[in-house]
Amino acid sequence: MASMQEFEKTLDQSDKSVASFEDQSLLRRVQHFLHSTPAAVPAIVLVLSILVFGVLKGERFFTPGTLSLVLQQIAVVGILGAGQTLVILTAGIDLSIGVIMVLSAVIMGNCAVTYGLPAPIAVAIGFVVAGICGAINGFLVARVKLPPFIVTLGTWSIFAAVNYIYSANETIRAADIAANAPFLSLFGYSLSGLTLGVIMMVVLVIVLWYALNHTAWGRHLYAVGDDPEAAKLSGIRTDRVLLGTYALAGLIAALAAWVSIGRNGSISPSWAVTDYNLQSITAAVIGGISLFGGRGSILGTLFGALIVGVVSMGLNMLGADPQWKVGLTGVLIISAVAIDQWIRKVAG
Repeated sequence: MASMQEFEKTLDQSDKSVASFEDQSLLRRVQHFLHSTPAAVPAIVLVLSILVFGVLKGERFFTPGTLSLVLQQIAVVGILGAGQTLVILTAGIDLSIGVIMVLSAVIMGNCAVTYGLPAPIAVAIGFVVAGICGAINGFLVARVKLPPFIVTLGTWSIFAAVNYIYSANETIRAADIAANAPFLSLFGYSLSGLTLGVIMMVVLVIVLWYALNHTAWGRHLYAVGDDPEAAKLSGIRTDRVLLGTYALAGLIAALAAWVSIGRNGSISPSWAVTDYNLQSITAAVIGGISLFGGRGSILGTLFGALIVGVVSMGLNMLGADPQWKVGLTGVLIISAVAIDQWIRKVAG
C-alpha cells in the first residue's frame, strides 16, 4: 500500500503537459482565418483598391457621385453574381445565366409593350420563363446527371437562339416603355442618390446571406457542394437541392433583367452578346467563391463585383487604356483561384 502511495506521489509530481503538433506559425494562423472567413480576402483587396485610386485621384475619387456611379454600374452583375454564387457553391457553374436574363427582359418588354398586357403580369411572365429555363438546367444536371459545364454551355446557345428568333432582333425603345409600361423601369428610379436597382442588389445579397448561413436549405447547399455523396448518405435530397438551386438562379436572372431595364431604359436582344455570364463568374471567383464548391460567402461576391467596379472607375478616371481593366481582371481571377487553392490546404 505504501509503495502504491509512493507511485501515485511520483505521478503527481510528473509533467502533465501534452505534446502538441499543431502548427502555430503566423502564416498558418492567417491560413486558418481566411479559411473560416471567406469574404476577408476580397474585402481586403477592395479596401486596398479604394485606397490606391484614392491616393492617385485624391478627393475626386471619394465623392458620393463616384460611389453612386460604381454601384449603379455593378448592380446587374452583382445580382447575376449572386445567382451564379448559389450554383458554384454546389460545385456547378451556369454559363447561361446572362442569356436567361436577356430572354426574360425581352419577354417582359414584348408582353407589356407589344401585346399590351399589364406591366406587372408581363414581369411575372418573365420570371416564370426564367425560372423554367433555370429548372431545365437543374433537371439536366440533377436528374440526367450531365456535367453542369456542358449543360449550361448547350442551353446558353439554345436560349440565345430563342431570344433572337422570338424578338426578331428588334429593340424596344425607352420612349415606348415610358409611354406604355413605366413599371418596367421601376428599378431605374433613385432614392437618396441610389437607384432602386442598387438597393435591390444589396437586399438580395443580405437575404441570401441569411438563408445560406442560418437555414437548413443553406446548410444543405453547402453540404452538396462540399461532398455530394456524404450529403446523400446523411439524408439530403441532393437532386432536389440542385434542381432548386438552378431554378432559383433563373429567377434571380429575371430580377437582374428587370433591374437592367431600369438602368438602360430600352430593351435590346443584342444584350446577349455582352459577357454577362463571364462577368457573373468573375464577380464570384474574385469574391472568394471556390470553384470546387462548398466554400465561400455571398458577401464576397458583392465585394468581387465592387472590386471590378472600383478598378474600372479608377482606370477610367486615370485615362488608362480600357484593356488595362481586362488585363487586371484576369490577374485578379488567377490570383483568387491560387489563394483559394492555398486556403483549401487547411481543410485537406
